[in-house]
Amino acid sequence: MKTVYLFDALRTPRAKGKPDGALASLSPHELIAQLVAALRGRHGASALAAVQRLALGCVTQSGAQGGHVALMARSHAGLPDTAVATTLNNYCVSGMSALALAARNVAAGEEDLALAGGVECMSQSPFEGDRAPFYTDLALAAHLRFVSPPIVADLLATLHDITRDEIDAVTVDSHRRAGEAWAEGRYASTVVPMRRADGTRVERDEMIRPALTVADLARFTPAFAALGALGHDALLTAWIPGLAEVRHLHGIAHCPPIADGAALLLLGSGERGAELGLRPRARIEAVSEANTDPLQPFAAGDACLHRLLARQGLALSDIGAIEYMEAFAAVPAKFLRTPGLDPGRVNGSGGHLAMGHPMGASGAILVTTLLAEMERRDVEWGVAVAHAVSGVGAATLLRRVAA
Repeated sequence: MKTVYLFDALRTPRAKGKPDGALASLSPHELIAQLVAALRGRHGASALAAVQRLALGCVTQSGAQGGHVALMARSHAGLPDTAVATTLNNYCVSGMSALALAARNVAAGEEDLALAGGVECMSQSPFEGDRAPFYTDLALAAHLRFVSPPIVADLLATLHDITRDEIDAVTVDSHRRAGEAWAEGRYASTVVPMRRADGTRVERDEMIRPALTVADLARFTPAFAALGALGHDALLTAWIPGLAEVRHLHGIAHCPPIADGAALLLLGSGERGAELGLRPRARIEAVSEANTDPLQPFAAGDACLHRLLARQGLALSDIGAIEYMEAFAAVPAKFLRTPGLDPGRVNGSGGHLAMGHPMGASGAILVTTLLAEMERRDVEWGVAVAHAVSGVGAATLLRRVAA
């Protein structure tokens, strides 16, 4: 198996996933095209002309995101017609699953240079806009053991006795860290400004509130009891032994904002990179994907994390930077309880609670941020962990390459 190197990683700003969001006028394939143009500017036309695969995660594949968005983005971005285009949906870990697909192909020698990432324009293809029947058919949802994401988050808080103080704290901290990161210019080399048709540019993440306080969160009462009362809560109490009720805890501010955004990672073999003048920044040491019981909320990401550490003979204390998806506030709150974990190593420049969650792109955004954090902190090992509803998870382990 060949060693797989990560040569570069970029993302767009994240914007409000509503019609009045800063990126709402840009199509999914245009977001990808502008990222490709930025990579072409950094590494030269010959490097991008050598790409053999474009793998993109995208969850809601309807409307503006229908019709095989990776294939359309490949053509719009001027990538080779011979580059294999793959659009995949693995819920909110899709962008990391796209990376796993590309990395495995490079490791196997099937391809030697690839782009992987994800895109989600929730302003144009709204959440659940693909209208899967189990979203609204409770009998079918019960048969498939599907529970709406915010109810699963409240279930996690219930099962682990997570408090309102804990979710308030992680929410405020996410906004504070993101604000500090932008103020200090940490995202300058990672975030590519997007140009709109009128010539104006979107340069920053749109939804960060760096001055947010716990007192500000007091007005956000639990938001999902009515949704649970439609039948999701009853399903959970029937399915889970000893569960008397789901304690609804999350307010809207404790959920990652729906967002527009995209990310791209340039990866390949060392030999091909050397031929094209590409400098490796990290090795993709391992990727892992897992499915667990749909009623074990967000357990799959942790399963992937521990699997990667065990494969490499590493302890969590060996990892200098961790990007851990803030799927809902209870998720990082639970992770921060991990014995011996240094919270300063986790989401050091903010997370999804502050900057938003463009679903199909989020896994790739985590890896993009991870690479920058590893370089900023000058650490050898880093890991990104993603998780989704219905027991879906993924993780990526990076090891920095000496300059």
